[in-house]
Amino acid sequence: MAAPKTTPKLFGRLSLPERNFVADALRAETVGGVLLLLAAVVALIWANTPLGESYASVRDFHVGPASLGLDLSVQHWAADGLLAVFFFVAGIELKRELVVGELRDPKAAALPVVAALCGMIMPALVYLTVTTLGDGSTAGWAVPTATDIAFALAVLAVIGTSLPSALRAFLLTLAVVDDLFAILIIAIFFTNDLNFAALGGAFAGLALFWLLLRTGVRGWYVYVPLALVIWGLMYNSGVHATIAGVAMGLMLRCSRREGEEQSPGEHIEHLVRPLSAGIAVPLFALFSAGVIVTGKSLGDVFTRPETLGVVLGLVVGKALGIFGGTWLAARFTRAELNEDLRWPDVFALASLAGIGFTVSLLIGELAFTGDATLTDEVKAAVLIGSLIAALLSGILLKLRVRTYQALAAEEERDEDMSGIPDIYEQDDPAYHLRMAAIYEEKAAEHRRRAQAAGASRNDGDSPA
Repeated sequence: MAAPKTTPKLFGRLSLPERNFVADALRAETVGGVLLLLAAVVALIWANTPLGESYASVRDFHVGPASLGLDLSVQHWAADGLLAVFFFVAGIELKRELVVGELRDPKAAALPVVAALCGMIMPALVYLTVTTLGDGSTAGWAVPTATDIAFALAVLAVIGTSLPSALRAFLLTLAVVDDLFAILIIAIFFTNDLNFAALGGAFAGLALFWLLLRTGVRGWYVYVPLALVIWGLMYNSGVHATIAGVAMGLMLRCSRREGEEQSPGEHIEHLVRPLSAGIAVPLFALFSAGVIVTGKSLGDVFTRPETLGVVLGLVVGKALGIFGGTWLAARFTRAELNEDLRWPDVFALASLAGIGFTVSLLIGELAFTGDATLTDEVKAAVLIGSLIAALLSGILLKLRVRTYQALAAEEERDEDMSGIPDIYEQDDPAYHLRMAAIYEEKAAEHRRRAQAAGASRNDGDSPA
């Protein structure tokens, strides 16, 4: 007799290893997101006080060996150098998702891939529509296409919403796919005139990096200097230097072999993620988010086609794109939404993905290079659009916060103190034996207390 076909579930329960990985990854990203928020606030205050001139002086200060083509401003070092660390971690995350994560199974990968694609196409279309109708520049079409997972998680931490693990995993996977397409956009559309000698040297360095990994060579003193050389060659080639970080991250092995608690990729990600989330990204925000804000500049954000396109792309385009992509994926795969969730939950999550900070700021700088005024205005639009998306998603998520907290608490419940949530042990006979013993012990304790209370009353009623 053929086994009955099971209906695929949207946002169903994760496997226990995947749930634990998602929890660890998001915990680190949340801390980094809080630091990112603080850095952005400091940048805005610094740039809009009497100390604003010192901010510009530090940001534009040049340092580095000119003979190697690396005499860069502090802002450029943050954007091209520190963000390479961020994209290195993104490369490892992508490799892991492709090898052992949600993207390994083409059927499971369809949902985040379709949602991420629609969540990038729709904001670009919104931007192009606004700028075409308003006779503005279409160069910034890619600015509102990116999602900042760290910033989004910081918003979740601030509003105190405990999302179920399936929604958190979807958000993380969506951000990973989003980063992949952002990397491709940067590589294809924002590559300057190529220096083929430097590009060839970078590829030779990457080949050596791959060979050393495959032959089992270990030691940071080998890979760190080589990575710096590859980064320098990639920068001088005309290809954005962050691509070097992604390429090296993708080369790491992320599948575990027998006897390994962590794969090399997972181990290195664990070591480098704090550097990325705690130092690299906040410093980039510190030297990129410091735009001068005035009443006129805020008004211009909603009247100039380029900036209005960015705001609407982040707030409207992202939400409609991701929600629509998820609905289409469910419609054509005939998948059913998890019975504990509702479609407004998906829309709230899609609105949260409209927070596009780090990569949006980077693409804004690349898109309008040479026009400092428009660059600052687009950065202000990214900040305002991200803020509106954060407020909107915060309100929508708060409406269902009790449901989310109940679902998250059920996932964490571990009454038998086994270290494994009860929901993952329900099919294990040994679990039911342990729970029966726990309930019997509680009942016996209740009987003992009742007997003790009865004896105490009897003693009080007896004559002296």
